[in-house]
Amino acid sequence: MTLHDKALAFSALHIPGSPLALANAWDVASARIVATTGAPAVATTSAGVAWGLGAADGDHLARDLMLDLVRRIADAVDVPVTADIESGFGATPAEVGETVGLVIAAGAVGVNIEDGRRDGSTPIRPVTEQVERLAAARAAADKVGVPLYLNARVDLYLRGVGEGSERLEETLARAEAYLAAGASGVFVPGVSSPQEISALTAGIGAPVNVLVQPQTPSVSELGRLGVARVSLGSAVAEAAYGLVRRAALELADAGTYASVRETMSYGEINALMMKR
Repeated sequence: MTLHDKALAFSALHIPGSPLALANAWDVASARIVATTGAPAVATTSAGVAWGLGAADGDHLARDLMLDLVRRIADAVDVPVTADIESGFGATPAEVGETVGLVIAAGAVGVNIEDGRRDGSTPIRPVTEQVERLAAARAAADKVGVPLYLNARVDLYLRGVGEGSERLEETLARAEAYLAAGASGVFVPGVSSPQEISALTAGIGAPVNVLVQPQTPSVSELGRLGVARVSLGSAVAEAAYGLVRRAALELADAGTYASVRETMSYGEINALMMKR
């Protein structure tokens, strides 16, 4: 498929009530493993990508490294790829637009762009500023003729900004502004209450994406609440690195290897990496 076709196919997967469930990948091997499970798309996790490339999450990774990895993942799988690009790898709307153009050129047909900020000034960007950044992203996609799925992330719940109904109302207001600026859907990480999720899906006129947490309802229940997309985010990468630590500690302390008994075999992984 062309990028245009992949973008349309990816957008069509976002059906409220029948969530697109994404186990986020962070390198070519994890992307191919996800694709072999029958997943209709592959999403990256910015945290996993940054950690795997030797940087901290939160706008610390060099843009060129992110783009190179997105390109390698997109080349390695046949399904649509969507990239988590943090806050857009740019200080200005123009730079965000440039990043989006480069991400599309690398082969991705979707992006996540967050409104949280990490510079210590405020936890969340002003709405007007984020609207400009999202509009620049949409313009960049339009310029190259790709109907990019622009997933606008609202970080109020994730950052603990506001309380109760105030937080919900501000999330709904931001969602409306972001959709008007060209977003395709709205990502609200940090929300887990069924009541709040239901209020979000009812109040947002576009597909809603939630992030899995230990207390998050199951995918089927999220579907009944009207969710269109469910993401594991960095959880799979965290689990993989947790295994590394458990195995290393077991080896050092007990001299045993039980931690690595249940794995994919060398042959499976090697054969997977030879396919194309």
